Amino acid sequence: MRLTPTERDRLLLRSAAELARARRARGLKLNVPEATALIADTVCEAARDGKRLAEAIEEARSVLGHGDVLPGVADVVTEVHVEAVFDDGSRLAVVSSPIRDGVSLGEDAPGAVVPGPGAPQPEPTVHLHVRNTATVPVSVTSHFHFFEANPRLSFDRAAAYGMRLCVPAGSSVRFDPGGEAEVGLVPIGGARVAIGFAGLVDGPLDAPGAKREALARAAACGYLGTGITAGGTAAGPGSGGPGTGSTGAGDTGSGDTDTGDTTGGERA
Repeated sequence: MRLTPTERDRLLLRSAAELARARRARGLKLNVPEATALIADTVCEAARDGKRLAEAIEEARSVLGHGDVLPGVADVVTEVHVEAVFDDGSRLAVVSSPIRDGVSLGEDAPGAVVPGPGAPQPEPTVHLHVRNTATVPVSVTSHFHFFEANPRLSFDRAAAYGMRLCVPAGSSVRFDPGGEAEVGLVPIGGARVAIGFAGLVDGPLDAPGAKREALARAAACGYLGTGITAGGTAAGPGSGGPGTGSTGAGDTGSGDTDTGDTTGGERA
């Protein structure tokens, strides 16, 4: 029998989930890989049973409680992303807060982001109002070029050019579906070269014309908040969509989210 890479991954996930079920049946508390596999497998099986995306996510949230996992697992497994095949096609399911009544260990949790001594966090140079117009949560990591964050996030893109979130390295900010938040941004440091992300820059941020070209690409790809109409002309104040106004510097001249993303189906 010849299996595709996706089918092999599914079998591997199923094997890990069955191992987790067997260990839980013996009274053992699950670790991070076991808990993740069990939650993801529950989504895939719910999809196979013909359930819709929202139903599969809710079923996955009911599988584990804080008494089923080792201390600290709830701090690490805050979201589980898995691609499952539903009746209407392949969908990315994002299971947020997958462990019921998870008890956080705070700064003692594995992987906790704690600013080091003597390393104060910078003050934001730009403050933006951000609204998530998507039907799924979107997460943006600390060093993602915020200008290139998920197109369904509505904010002043020009003000965010060359900027990143003013949060500790390795952390992220989550925007719930339909939610709004104020975020602080600081300029990207170092050589100020943006490679990858959403592919809107892919080069030096401060090169002549780079910002203008990136805004045009973003507008052509349907990003909210560019201030450019479909015909390629600059729009008037406030035309970038709801929540696109900046409360900080306007055009800084410098400025995925993650994926990521984040989370079902939109990525940062």
